[in-house]
Amino acid sequence: MTPIVFVHGIRISGTMWGPVVSRLSLLGRSATAVDLPGHGSRRGEPFSMEGATSAVAAAIDSLGGRALVAGLSLGGYVGIATAERFPGRVAGLVAMGCTARSSSALGAYRLAASLAARNPSLANRISAYGLRRLLPGPVGEAFVAGGLSCEVMPQVVEAVAGHDQLAALAAYPGRVWLVNGTRDPFRADERDFLRACRNGRLILIPRRGHLGVMAAPGPLARLLGDLCDQVEPPGRCDRAEGGQDGVIGGGGGSGAIEAV
Repeated sequence: MTPIVFVHGIRISGTMWGPVVSRLSLLGRSATAVDLPGHGSRRGEPFSMEGATSAVAAAIDSLGGRALVAGLSLGGYVGIATAERFPGRVAGLVAMGCTARSSSALGAYRLAASLAARNPSLANRISAYGLRRLLPGPVGEAFVAGGLSCEVMPQVVEAVAGHDQLAALAAYPGRVWLVNGTRDPFRADERDFLRACRNGRLILIPRRGHLGVMAAPGPLARLLGDLCDQVEPPGRCDRAEGGQDGVIGGGGGSGAIEAV
């Protein structure tokens, strides 16, 4: 079975995926969660998109050289960049909560990142409190278990802002699933992202926000396992799949909106 490499969000670490990885293990699915530069076990290292994608590629190699890549928020943007740079290693891409590229909001992100980096100890405590409140119980604890790294946020914002996600999706020949909570503000440009995919689908999770898609790790693990089963073998990943009800046309691919 195709393994999965998970990529975490900004200032968090790979531990955020622990509840999902545990449930996938019960399903017999191999999975690992990477720590990106500047985060978790790699805290203090400078962050760059090149370094981040190299970290994901190394994790893929540790699982046999080909894997589904699944990331949330920053992890989704890094996943898109990894698929562009290492298309032969990425069997398929699940990009969650990362279909926004509004330049008008970039100033706000830069300001928030700058403020967090000025006093990262305080910002980390505030973030940990907020994450535990938003995701109570084991899921929230998994988010903070690897430590928080607010000091790296300005580097991350600049790296994401400097990468053309739509061009990256257009360059990747494999299957892409864009997964968004219906209440996630980061879904703002999801139709543009979907149209950029050669073979993409948009999956909407009702009544969930940006991080709320992680609130039910069991169903999320089953969804990811199902998507793994749909990954085409090497040499067939550039085949376009016919659309179904709710197809959004345009660009070089086709896509269907689904709800889970």
